[in-house]
Amino acid sequence: MIMNEKQRTQRSKFLSLVLRHQPELVGLRLDTAGWVEVSDLLRACNRHGTPLTRGELDEIVATNEKKRFAFSEDCLRIRANQGHSVEVSLGYAPSTPPDLLYHGTAIRFLGSIRAQGLLKGERHHVHLSADVATAKAVGGRHGKPVVLEISAGRMQAAGLTFYLSDNGVWLVEHVPVEYIEFPQL
Repeated sequence: MIMNEKQRTQRSKFLSLVLRHQPELVGLRLDTAGWVEVSDLLRACNRHGTPLTRGELDEIVATNEKKRFAFSEDCLRIRANQGHSVEVSLGYAPSTPPDLLYHGTAIRFLGSIRAQGLLKGERHHVHLSADVATAKAVGGRHGKPVVLEISAGRMQAAGLTFYLSDNGVWLVEHVPVEYIEFPQL
């Protein structure tokens, strides 16, 4: 069955919830690297009222613009690429970021960011983008968007470690205020 955009979006959001935040919602446990058997995931989704076939899962993974999910090499397991609030170790090696990265947020969060920098909150890392357009789209999900410029090269030179997820999102533990360029509003 080919899903329409609404069905694909709903199922993708449900998969994000299960694979990033609440696997126990459908009775699953992620392994230490965030993987779960595809067959177990499909059975659990169907058992808990979100019907999903292997073909639909393949379609969601293949068409997700943000490449949120990945199959193992043998395609028998699946995981979210980043954004977990549950304890996992994704196994990404430290990477050298470009000199500048970007973070999209809503204007209403600027006061907190000016005071504390960018914090990971419930997630494992702060998420950064290599381009302004992506950062702006991310910020727009939370209100009127604003894009912050991050001096990633300087951060790395100061000893902070960056990781690059499989879907191109830059990850870092924290972004101190002194590495953030705030826009003139």
